[in-house]
Amino acid sequence: MLRPYVPDEHEAGGRRRKQAQRATRLSARVLWQATRAMESKRKGADLSGKCVLVVEDDPSIAIGLRINLESEDYAVHVAEDGERGLQLARRVSPDLIVLDVMLPKKNGLEVLHELRSEGCAVPIIILSAKSGEMDKVAGLELGAEDYVAKPFSLAELLARVRAALRRGAVLSSAARAKIMIDDVEVDPASRSVRRRGDPVEMTATEFDVLVCLMGERGRVLSRDDIFRKVWGPNHHGTPRTVDNFIQQLRTKLEPDPRDPVYIQTVRGVGYRFGRG
Repeated sequence: MLRPYVPDEHEAGGRRRKQAQRATRLSARVLWQATRAMESKRKGADLSGKCVLVVEDDPSIAIGLRINLESEDYAVHVAEDGERGLQLARRVSPDLIVLDVMLPKKNGLEVLHELRSEGCAVPIIILSAKSGEMDKVAGLELGAEDYVAKPFSLAELLARVRAALRRGAVLSSAARAKIMIDDVEVDPASRSVRRRGDPVEMTATEFDVLVCLMGERGRVLSRDDIFRKVWGPNHHGTPRTVDNFIQQLRTKLEPDPRDPVYIQTVRGVGYRFGRG
């Protein structure tokens, strides 16, 4: 007659230890996943309910963006061409726009230009298969917040969306009042500039650099400070980018750009606005 196998005490103890170790590892993994989920939710909690407009003519990309943005608790609208994108932007007043460049009826740069010309200051992230430097420069100079080239990492794009929404919230709450220093007046609400009462035409990025400087009311900003505030941490550029825009602003504002009285260079540090 066969007797049932009964493990000895040592073997049974080893099995119990292995089971306990497996349970510990499983618990740790569950805890890690829960912590990650809670952290992700916490990071986006202050942005919950924000309205994002996606203007994209590729249905697979548009659907993927909608699903993932809605999973972050954003309210999402989608337009399949430039004309529809403009209509929705005017109607729903989104907090952020993800805008493809190569669109039917009206391309993304045209949409961007029209929105900025109307005084729309909503953050806009350009999304395009075009990755050439000139395309990036064109989008950014027209006033885009950021530029992401296809194919793109979804996690990176979502991170850029969160960063742009947070910067937009800070700017919209802190930069509504008119700023006047010496005889230069900036109105962030209408995105207009006047010097001695006369209007001064500016591109969207020139305006943003000027507001950045004037908003500090005489405090010196380094090139890196200006770069982060205007273009954000994800834009790849050089300090020369800031210098170029400073030169453009001096050409438009200064009585003599070679001897500036408004935008002062603080050697070895950066720039400030005001006669100091």
